[in-house]
Amino acid sequence: MTAEAIEADPLAGGAAAGARGPLRIALLTYKGNPYCGGQGVYVRHLSRELARLGHSVEVIGAQPFPVLDEGVPLTELPSLDLYRSPDPFRTPGRDEYRDWIDAVEVATMWTGGFPEPLTFSLRARRHLLARRGEFDVIHDNQTLGYGLLGDLGAPLVTTVHHPITVDRRLDLAAAGGRRRRASVRRWYGFTRMQKRVARRLPSVLTVSGSSQLEIIEDLGVRRDRIHVVHIGADTELWSPDPAVAEVPGRIVTTSSADVPLKGLVHLVEALAKLRTEYPAAHLVVVGRRAEDGPVAQAIERYGLDGAVRFVKGISDEELVDLVRGAQIACVPSLYEGFSLPAAEAMATGTPLVATTGGAIPEVTGADGETCLAVPPGDAGALAGALSRLLADPLLRTRLGTAGRERVLARFTWKQAAIGTAERYREAIAARRAGAPAQAVPPLSSPS
Repeated sequence: MTAEAIEADPLAGGAAAGARGPLRIALLTYKGNPYCGGQGVYVRHLSRELARLGHSVEVIGAQPFPVLDEGVPLTELPSLDLYRSPDPFRTPGRDEYRDWIDAVEVATMWTGGFPEPLTFSLRARRHLLARRGEFDVIHDNQTLGYGLLGDLGAPLVTTVHHPITVDRRLDLAAAGGRRRRASVRRWYGFTRMQKRVARRLPSVLTVSGSSQLEIIEDLGVRRDRIHVVHIGADTELWSPDPAVAEVPGRIVTTSSADVPLKGLVHLVEALAKLRTEYPAAHLVVVGRRAEDGPVAQAIERYGLDGAVRFVKGISDEELVDLVRGAQIACVPSLYEGFSLPAAEAMATGTPLVATTGGAIPEVTGADGETCLAVPPGDAGALAGALSRLLADPLLRTRLGTAGRERVLARFTWKQAAIGTAERYREAIAARRAGAPAQAVPPLSSPS
């Protein structure tokens, strides 16, 4: 194909290249913190493995900016960073406003909503249209904002890890009082937009069969538009190391204390029960400690201040050694769309206790074979499983070995990148076949 033909029809050049060789990929992420939540982990590892396959990947993201590996460039598309530490929900100075999108961001925050999916999508649309023809495919990581509808200059593929409507339901169930429930509903107001956008997307990727069903039921996306591509662990980093000493009684989990979905309060309650039998049992939580709320109250109520430790901001190597040194890893979540912490812990050979919430069993495998599985929200069952493992070194070894074998066979980032690239090529082919684009109003005003 001639350069003139490609200039006249940029998609034609990209599609031709996509059919036979490397792809030019724009990977969008409205937040990319690699230490809190799975989206930053997803962007970092998927982009690295796509680049290793020979593709050109550019990550376009907002704060907190993702940490990327060498060879993957980051284009910063900054928000006003209204939730940054140590001054979340801040009011920006007058000189910080750049355009009407910034005004929308602040106004939504002032009225109790979460603006970032919408405002990032609007900034991303403007950026992508200014660079029309530079990418063969655009991959959105769960923004699901209005700005990503319509023609962006290349076919769009969207990853939905799980519908945020699930988080909304669980947070509402945990909210006490009418005023708190009203606040939760307002915060999750953006999920109405995400439902509308999701139904109009031509190609949706998700990370598990459980999430696929949730997307169909909660978001109304047609089944034939959703494709499951499992993600996984960095098995070079997350690997066994006999040189790391096992710490007696150590249980490790990855969780945010103020997110009911993660089920940490039930693990704290289980620890209190467990310590009546095993006084050395203690919990290390990779995540932020909340100063108030159900988890803080449970720690105080059971006198566990010296038995529960929170860590954050540590290096990858320190985190892996923390898990390697644990006698047990635990995933107490009420629901997960996949559960990267489960796959990563299994990859180190650390035996796992996990709930059966959401897609967790898809990752962890059968109870008694590759993990011990318990019902979500059941502190007694958690305590029983933890006790069983602490009492049986042979069981710990057997489950740890089987867990790593399962991850190596099914859940690696290289496999995820290969499967994702196949979906990119399908999206490019569909666009070439003439799938109609969605019409949207021009980007000129808040309306």
